[in-house]
Amino acid sequence: MKIQKLTETASTNDVLLAHPAPPNGEMIVAVAEYQTAGRGQAGNSWESERGKNLLFSILTCPQDIAVADQYVLSMAGALALKAALDRYTDHITLKWPNDIYWRDRKISGTLIETTVKGKRIDRCVYGIGLNVNQREFRSNAPNPVSLYNIIGRETPLEEMLDAVLRSFELYYRRAVEGDRDGICAEYNAALFRREGMHAYEDCATHERFEARISRVAPNGRLHLIDADGHERTYWMKEVRFIV
Repeated sequence: MKIQKLTETASTNDVLLAHPAPPNGEMIVAVAEYQTAGRGQAGNSWESERGKNLLFSILTCPQDIAVADQYVLSMAGALALKAALDRYTDHITLKWPNDIYWRDRKISGTLIETTVKGKRIDRCVYGIGLNVNQREFRSNAPNPVSLYNIIGRETPLEEMLDAVLRSFELYYRRAVEGDRDGICAEYNAALFRREGMHAYEDCATHERFEARISRVAPNGRLHLIDADGHERTYWMKEVRFIV
């Protein structure tokens, strides 16, 4: 695994999207102290105080993952982040599709960008923002939290990055070696609001309803069972959690 350290860049994802394909499946990591145009899901920006958090991207070339199963790569990345954070605190869960939560607050988000060759994933870039040592958040993001807010002390960024990358290598290897069922089961067991009925809003109709999570499928589709016992299924951006 090759690590590139940057003082400042627009986006670590952009750096790696322009990077030549690494030889022999080697992973490339770009880490920045600050991003001037860090991106989140749906075009959202990512707030981060300079030098306080982890802002990094990982370039992988899986090639043996079918396009239909590409969400397994997302599951593997989320589980790696959870495994690293579990060393420091309890109550870490995975909020579909790409967020990491502590209780009801967001500690990390991932933007995944892929390229396809035929029916297989050619390149996959994980862009990760992980709130580590920032004490206050000033943007209009509704529920950010940092590891410092949770445990009351700073954590060396190199230490946290090493923990994440070690976990990432393990989960990514499982994904590319075909452990789809194992990763899916572990991901589903760790989901945010996995138990009980909770409030959701259909983004197309704006209908609000109560449902429980049935599962997230390997293709990334969320399966819910509503209060009337009916199954509802949604792709990313088609439903939102009411937090």
